[in-house]
Amino acid sequence: MIKLDDTKRALIEKVGIFHEGIGLQPAASRVLGLLYVSDCTELTFDEIREALAISKSAASNAINLLLQLNRLEYTTFAGDRKRYFRLKLSRWREFMTKEIDNLTAFEATLREVLSIRTPETKAYNQSIHELADFLNYLHSELPGLLERWEQSKKATA
Repeated sequence: MIKLDDTKRALIEKVGIFHEGIGLQPAASRVLGLLYVSDCTELTFDEIREALAISKSAASNAINLLLQLNRLEYTTFAGDRKRYFRLKLSRWREFMTKEIDNLTAFEATLREVLSIRTPETKAYNQSIHELADFLNYLHSELPGLLERWEQSKKATA
């Protein structure tokens, strides 16, 4: 049984609220929070369900969603039929790059929107244009930002 004190429960909730804010379901958000703060880096389905006090259905849906989103992975151990779920932290760069690409790819859609909008809504169209320009800028700058961060880590090591 996973033991959670008030501080860990509060952090699970804080992590959960953050992930809800970026579009994840509440139960999936709390599963992520639990896996971040738990002393055990790998938890079984039942441990997750019991620690979060959620139904089997909610736990199953949350875990399946997180597996589908490539945020979790699982492992098994010889002689043990249970699956042990863990965060895919080792691939955070890949995840962030994909998220950035998804966000910035919306720029092309915004350009299509602008091509069919009426010219009579100039201020509104300008706002869409600025957002598209910013997404384009973001897409061009973020790879360099990651590279500079990697170099700064090497310099301080």
